[in-house]
Amino acid sequence: MALAPQFAGQKLASSAIQPKAVHTIEIYLDYVCPFSQKIFKTVYTTGLRKTLLEKYGDRVVTIFRQQIQPWHPSSTLVHEAGYAVQKVDSSKFYDFSEKLFEQQKDFFDVNVVNETRNATYKRLAKIAGSVGVDEGKVYDLLKISDKPGEDGSLNSGNGVTDDVKIQVRQNRLVGVHVTPTVLFNGIINNDISSGWTQEQWEEWLEKNVK
Repeated sequence: MALAPQFAGQKLASSAIQPKAVHTIEIYLDYVCPFSQKIFKTVYTTGLRKTLLEKYGDRVVTIFRQQIQPWHPSSTLVHEAGYAVQKVDSSKFYDFSEKLFEQQKDFFDVNVVNETRNATYKRLAKIAGSVGVDEGKVYDLLKISDKPGEDGSLNSGNGVTDDVKIQVRQNRLVGVHVTPTVLFNGIINNDISSGWTQEQWEEWLEKNVK
């Protein structure tokens, strides 16, 4: 959980290594949510990204939290791909996310309903391959066998199921429901909108990050 800088005294840490607490911005996004796409584009693909890294980099940590929305059946599949990419090459996570958001409509309900789960995984692995991640390794983590497991299990998941469980548990603890949702220092901030421009973000950062 995030710790606001004003409560840094609560943190047991070596001052030589971690001299202070920093602000934390957590952005909960779903890959098949149009509003999530909008806020991702503003935060991660405009000059705001440079501002967060260079101007506020010593005072702000920004985290993209993956938020599965179960009323979209493909949401689980696309987020599994995000976890697979992180396992294979975590440095490519944002590149993959940008490409997936650009192609999000390809994974809306109408465009996945008539294909098998593994066929959807293959398309997702190809997107990973397009940003320099090993496509075969990503698919191997995602694919579901049509044979029982060694213990006879018929519902054993895939190579990222445990990662999904961890993230879902964490998201439930903070009560996130809609996407996008932004938390600032561990508290939901409903003022921040997916429609905010870079300039509105810059203004908010100036007021709230000391």
